[in-house]
Amino acid sequence: MSLAHYFTLCRIILIPFFPILYFEHAYFGISSTLLPYVLICILAVCEFTDLFDGFIARKKNQVTDLGKVLDPMADSIMRITVFFTFTKGIIDLPILLVFVLIYREFFISTLRTLCAMKGLVLAARTSGKIKAILQAVAAFSVLFLMIPYHQSWITLDQLQTASFYIIFVTALYTVLSASEYIYANRTLIKKAISLDT
Repeated sequence: MSLAHYFTLCRIILIPFFPILYFEHAYFGISSTLLPYVLICILAVCEFTDLFDGFIARKKNQVTDLGKVLDPMADSIMRITVFFTFTKGIIDLPILLVFVLIYREFFISTLRTLCAMKGLVLAARTSGKIKAILQAVAAFSVLFLMIPYHQSWITLDQLQTASFYIIFVTALYTVLSASEYIYANRTLIKKAISLDT
């Protein structure tokens, strides 16, 4: 276990507190007005560890097979947890919209695993990095929108409508990035599949 691994595990351990506090904030004595700030802090720490574990692993030459598995798994858990949480409560996102984000993660992860089992590596794409940034920005945007809502500066309908379009654009790009990833790696994917036949 390297330092980078501990940062990754920190992300996995911390992110369940996001839905717990989102749904049960009153039980923990957190007011609705304070809640967005608490959730923003949790997400910020998770995003920070996401950046920091990769930086440390490369800087200290601690890139390991365990890290290659744990890091994307932690990212998927974090994003899926946040967006699934938004399907309930005041945000009330359509769950089908969130499924688009989930299917992309599982589909690409399956392709990577299949290729890895055959000794083939699917390189990360710039579109995937942009997707991760866009999803992070979308999550923070929804949380920041909760602040004026709880201050009664915007209505619930305005909050939900703005959140929907933010996640809709994110889901649309997520699909496009998956298509670009598959097309760019089509030769390796075909090779991995052919080795199974």
